[in-house]
Amino acid sequence: MPASAAKDPRQALGRNPDRLTLVERTALAGKMVALEVYSPATLPLRRIEAIGDSIDACIRMLRERGLDPRRFEYSPLGPAY
Repeated sequence: MPASAAKDPRQALGRNPDRLTLVERTALAGKMVALEVYSPATLPLRRIEAIGDSIDACIRMLRERGLDPRRFEYSPLGPAY
């Protein structure tokens, strides 16, 4: 059985926040997520590219993955309802 994002937040990387299960969304509520900033030139998919307890943690994760933190917006992941 694969690990879920509820047990390992890194499992949420690459997924749309709206597609997380209720259990995952509840477990991750309050975490900060980084989503690529929308622009007509890039038309990014709405995917979680980093997740952590703070913006700094998200920036570290993006840098570890070789991504430019300036191309992302950061927001807290809210509860499912």
